Amino acid sequence: MKSFVRSRPSWSETNRIHRLVERAAGLPEVQAEVEANHDENRWWPTTIADPRIRMVAAGWSTRVSYRMIDTYAGVVSAADLMGFDSLVAATDAELAQLVGPLGLAKARIAYLRSLMELLRQWEKDSTDPMAGEIDSDVLIRTFAEHVRGASYKVAQCAVLYARGYHCGIVPVDSGMVTKLAPALGVSLPVGAVAHEKFRYILEGTVHVRSADFRALAESLAYDVSIPAEAEPTWWVHLVLIYFKRLHLNGPSDRLCRRRPLCAKIVDCSHVRH
Repeated sequence: MKSFVRSRPSWSETNRIHRLVERAAGLPEVQAEVEANHDENRWWPTTIADPRIRMVAAGWSTRVSYRMIDTYAGVVSAADLMGFDSLVAATDAELAQLVGPLGLAKARIAYLRSLMELLRQWEKDSTDPMAGEIDSDVLIRTFAEHVRGASYKVAQCAVLYARGYHCGIVPVDSGMVTKLAPALGVSLPVGAVAHEKFRYILEGTVHVRSADFRALAESLAYDVSIPAEAEPTWWVHLVLIYFKRLHLNGPSDRLCRRRPLCAKIVDCSHVRH
């Protein structure tokens, strides 16, 4: 799988991203969603303690719509009650019954089986994915290369959920590549590697403007808990993902068509109601 060396984002990229986050974070509908999912995310709940089950859940969340989130939560909760060892010891028929409500049972079972093999290999190699000294980029690349159906976008989510919300990863889904990046004027390569390239840009931006983003969340009185020692990567991710879902996934009469040139992005003087 194609990869590349992480590089510092350009000044124009960091400026445009900060400007969009500043505008998006101030939208009441975005703030409500971020506050509802920051400290306890509905997709990746903290009630699941086993990082292996968290990796399973991250993979099984793919191709599940927002209207199915309760169904997904039920499946993940059932898997957690089983425990990882019982989960991998289950037959394909038993697993198909478990993940059946989500659809794509064969693909989800294949994901679990190949994840199990990777975890076994990591154990043989004395690789602890939870160890802080192991670079997240390495884990994500290995995960994407060896887990069936993962690719970069799932690998990012799996490693983030396993390590915790504030581990420094900004996961990038397909909509962020196809809709958010163009809105920001960010040019990305073609293919799965675009998710990784955009992740590097977003994480690099948070790194160089960490204090600005933290101050922004505080000035807008966000009711969220950002650890003092952590960069606000999780908060920035949620602001962008919910702005994308609410204003970029479908036609929005509040969205300026002159973005990224227009600094206001939403509800500006160019928009005619």
